[in-house]
Amino acid sequence: MCGIVGYNSNQSVTDLILDALELLEYRGYDSAGLATINSDTGKTKLRKCAGRVNDLRKTCEKDKKQSRCGIGHTRWATHGGVSDSNAHPHRQGNVVLVHNGIIENYEELKDHFMLYKDLRSETDTEVVAGVLNRLYHGDPHEALRETVKLLKGTFALVVMFDDQPDVIYAIRNVSPIVAAYTENGTMLASDIVALGNHAKEYLVVPEYQIVELHKKEIKIFDLKGAQQEIKFLKIDWDTSQGGKGKYPFYMEKEIMEQPQALRATMEQRIVDGHIDLSADGIPDDILQGCENICVVACGTAMHAGLVGKSIVQSRLHMQMNVEYASEFMYSDPVITQKTLVLAMSQSGETIDTLEALKYARRQGAKSIAVINVKGSSIARESDYVMYTAAGPEIAVASTKAYTTQVEVLMLLIGRMAKVRGVFDDAAEQEYIRNLEQIPAKVEEILKKKHDIHKIARQMLSAKDAFMLGRGLDYSILLEGALKLKEISYIHTEAYAAGELKHGTIALITENTPVVAVVTQERLKDKELSNIREVQSRGADVILFVKDGIDMVDAEYAAELTLPAMADDFMTFPAVVVLQLLAYYVSMDKGLDVDKPRNLAKVVTVE
Repeated sequence: MCGIVGYNSNQSVTDLILDALELLEYRGYDSAGLATINSDTGKTKLRKCAGRVNDLRKTCEKDKKQSRCGIGHTRWATHGGVSDSNAHPHRQGNVVLVHNGIIENYEELKDHFMLYKDLRSETDTEVVAGVLNRLYHGDPHEALRETVKLLKGTFALVVMFDDQPDVIYAIRNVSPIVAAYTENGTMLASDIVALGNHAKEYLVVPEYQIVELHKKEIKIFDLKGAQQEIKFLKIDWDTSQGGKGKYPFYMEKEIMEQPQALRATMEQRIVDGHIDLSADGIPDDILQGCENICVVACGTAMHAGLVGKSIVQSRLHMQMNVEYASEFMYSDPVITQKTLVLAMSQSGETIDTLEALKYARRQGAKSIAVINVKGSSIARESDYVMYTAAGPEIAVASTKAYTTQVEVLMLLIGRMAKVRGVFDDAAEQEYIRNLEQIPAKVEEILKKKHDIHKIARQMLSAKDAFMLGRGLDYSILLEGALKLKEISYIHTEAYAAGELKHGTIALITENTPVVAVVTQERLKDKELSNIREVQSRGADVILFVKDGIDMVDAEYAAELTLPAMADDFMTFPAVVVLQLLAYYVSMDKGLDVDKPRNLAKVVTVE
């Protein structure tokens, strides 16, 4: 959610902080701010405002920009509305801090320390600043240690003290912080994307350990004051990837990068003509010994899990549940030592998924994380990790993260089928041939993007839209509907087509746009019948159909043929069409495609 940056440098940091905050805009935010401290004068300067980082940049234009130490923040409102006063950083006495997370007991702390007269905002964060200031008597470690003992909730706190002008301090619980050496000093952030091109390695700050960011050194201490050994991870993809390049929005760039990401994700997992997960460290006995599978995920990652469920049940004939991570712990899930839990998240920091994973492991389940970011919280909590190779995804609406997650699931399913005796060598080879076709089939769709753009123009005036499909197509359409609603603000719902007559058809009126996807040979006749039902009520049907499936001569508002693959693999061409459809609707409506209102890329609060 909130973005955090800290710089301690031998050069002015104001522009460095602003540039890094812009790299974190994809996380979602409504206000921005920074604080810098001048080591010569000891004076701290705060600048913050509701709005975008660009608005903050304008506020800082006339500053002398001499300070070489500072912290910055982009806020996604939780406590208190969107306003200049609620924006971070917050100052209380000798303390200036920024915060990501939620403090659940802030009202109690406000009462206990009698902070009412001191507070200028409505935020839980300023309460933390007030507590820290009351407990600060010249020793930052002691004050931080005593403060975090009192906090209930999640937090990443980055702090500057007036009498410590050359050091930035940080401590966290759940909410992430990474740190790195740069050419001109040191920095920390809530996300490695903020590191830009400044670092080649980074460290993940351990929970409940205090970081000291000096100009030439990073130190970590436990809460007893003992200095800790630091382990660095290599940044193995360009965290900025050259910006948007020739594209107007990151989302289009990331859609177009999917063939490359899919090839990279598959590359080391097909060895000598077999699916091989040894590079991921996943032993075959884990895949052989499980009796059921449970996916815990949110949003797009959950939709990827639903595709996996369809294939697990058809190929492996195993029970697989896909659970909303946010509801998982409260639904009394049946988890045993024979359950294999798949925790899926693009960032690896999704708080609901992390907490669901911890719960499942307490029940004795083995776990595999499917994520995109090395060293993330979910990666550290899982028994095993399968990384996608999507690279940085900046647009809030996920595209290449989704397709690479589905591909990882298919690789995992293929290996399970082999070690459990479901696939013989011939069946495995056929499955691999289909996997290896995926990037090329996606490229075929991308070549049709101008045709999809024309179709998208038919939906610009829609206030409501529906998507219909059966079987695997329904799972695909759930993701397509999410894409359309989150970036175009058109109310869109995906329905299992057979459920139309059980209520939904009452919403179909003249000229209602209905997107139908037909990729499953055995269900085509049923889907055709459902399409006719909505057409007879005046709906405008946009049909995306697998090449070779005959939908009988009929008039459609628009029709596009999808390159043919085996039915199980049609997710890839179909979902890329739906991604492009949503993208062009949003772009043609003049909306900010990459930063849809009210949404955050990384959800680190429950």
